[in-house]
Amino acid sequence: MKAQDPPDRGQNPPIKGDWAQKTPIIEGRGTAPGMSDDKISYPKRAISEIREGLAETVALIRRRGPSQIQFWFIALCIGVASGFAALLFRKGINLLQGFFYGTDDLRHLHSFAGGLPWYWVLALPVCGGLVVGVILNWFTPDGRVRSVADVIEGAALNEGRVEKRAGLASAAASLITLSTGGSSGREGPVVHLAGVISSWVSNRLHADGITGRDLLGCAVAAAVSASFNAPIAGALFALEVVLRHFAVHAFAPIVIASAAGTVINRLEFGGVTEFTLAAEGALTFYVELPAFLLLGLLCGVVAVVMMRTIFMADDFGSWAQERMHLPPVLRPAVAGLLLGTIAIFFPHIIGVGYETTSYALTGQLLIWQAIVFAVIKVVAVAITMAGRMGGGVFSPALMVGALTGLAFGLIATAVFPNVSGTATLYALAGMGAVAAAVLGAPISTTLIVFELTGDWQTGLAVMVAVSLSTALASRLVDRSFFLTLLERRDVHLAAGPQAYLLATVRVHQCYRAPDAPRAASEEACKDLIQQGIYVSPNMTLEKAMPLFEAHNLVFVPVVTLHEESGPELHGALFQVDALRVFSKKLADTAAEEHS
Repeated sequence: MKAQDPPDRGQNPPIKGDWAQKTPIIEGRGTAPGMSDDKISYPKRAISEIREGLAETVALIRRRGPSQIQFWFIALCIGVASGFAALLFRKGINLLQGFFYGTDDLRHLHSFAGGLPWYWVLALPVCGGLVVGVILNWFTPDGRVRSVADVIEGAALNEGRVEKRAGLASAAASLITLSTGGSSGREGPVVHLAGVISSWVSNRLHADGITGRDLLGCAVAAAVSASFNAPIAGALFALEVVLRHFAVHAFAPIVIASAAGTVINRLEFGGVTEFTLAAEGALTFYVELPAFLLLGLLCGVVAVVMMRTIFMADDFGSWAQERMHLPPVLRPAVAGLLLGTIAIFFPHIIGVGYETTSYALTGQLLIWQAIVFAVIKVVAVAITMAGRMGGGVFSPALMVGALTGLAFGLIATAVFPNVSGTATLYALAGMGAVAAAVLGAPISTTLIVFELTGDWQTGLAVMVAVSLSTALASRLVDRSFFLTLLERRDVHLAAGPQAYLLATVRVHQCYRAPDAPRAASEEACKDLIQQGIYVSPNMTLEKAMPLFEAHNLVFVPVVTLHEESGPELHGALFQVDALRVFSKKLADTAAEEHS
């Protein structure tokens, strides 16, 4: 074999390995023959190397999962993306509201809408409802808006993923609803929109359940923080409401994402709070605390009435739609017609209701106004939700709570003027108490109230009212509005992991095939099939497990029914195998929550 001549000074040395096929070498400094510096410049090489490095990083994360530092960087990116999504959603509402109602001062939209022609106030929600109906019936399988409840369900049952197509359609529908006179809040669609972002990232990284839930928590925290300029409450909301645990391993990335979302908000709006109080409230005497205990109980009742009114309205809407043979696409338009009729006389129901809430917190309403506005707002929110128009319940709960607290405070200060503070202090406590009871989140809601108002001096009064309202409401509903909504869909999350984990496992994941060791006999399986006792491979253990106790069985045949060829036997589900899988799921959940 002829020896290879050593390379000359100006020649390229031989390249071996993968680099010889992947990377072009610059002439004079390792350039491939025939290429010059003009054709492959340094910026192009740098961009190419960065692209390759990112591709290798993503491939590594897919194979081994992100390390802690990588995960924090991903959390930061998700926080920025979710923050911008929340910001754009809010700016979109402001832009469309200003266009449709013809005002630049959206802080006083309700006052301005009161002077518009009645036919315009009536027509806007109807037109908005028509658009919403088309969007939801084209892009969702059931014509239903996705919200916080679906995010909670995704965290518990779907490894931190939510529906992307239906989620984007829901965000668009909610944007139209809030811009054309719907009476709801913006936090529900924003939270689900953030969940769509985290789900896309989780799918790209092939994230497991724990990582997917943590990424979902990061997105939710950033969205709430960006939407309300509340970084502390945003982080705790994700942990308390969505993940429903306070695992240490999830705390750092969620805080990073929450801080990123807050920065996005403050770059646009500055460090101002959502509501400006007339003056800092303070308890005049500690003997006033019993009044806040009573306010907490009252707010708990109001919260339960608000939630049950929404559910009753939804049931009535479904019944009326069926009886009237109303196409689903027209249901939001009918709700818009009712909302427009109410808005002609009570324009304060339009949108999230920040102007009326501000009036309550600053004591600019009379007692009869506070009571009537609270009742009408509950009715308007129920119509919006029953009409499947979109939006959330948090902002309406803040408004109803502030009005309830103000009415209570005006009475309390009138009856006991010598031992009472200001009525606005009761409005602040009521705002937190009703919202906490509706969300089932006393910790994060209390902090949201403080961060929305900037008043940290009245913490004792707010916490007393929040604790009583949450304790009472959680016993009259399934812990919160969201969990009760899921219970109505036959999704049992309120009782904890022991109630819903069986729904996460399918029969085909744990049954024994006929050729497996200690498999069930074919004759015994056929006998049970003839008695109508069997399960399908795609059935969840939640549906299959009751068969063991109902018939006192050790195993149940796993069968697929075919119309032409009859039942196809796949094997048998043994009770001991199902219990073993359930036990492991419980152990994994406990390990995640305490890690």
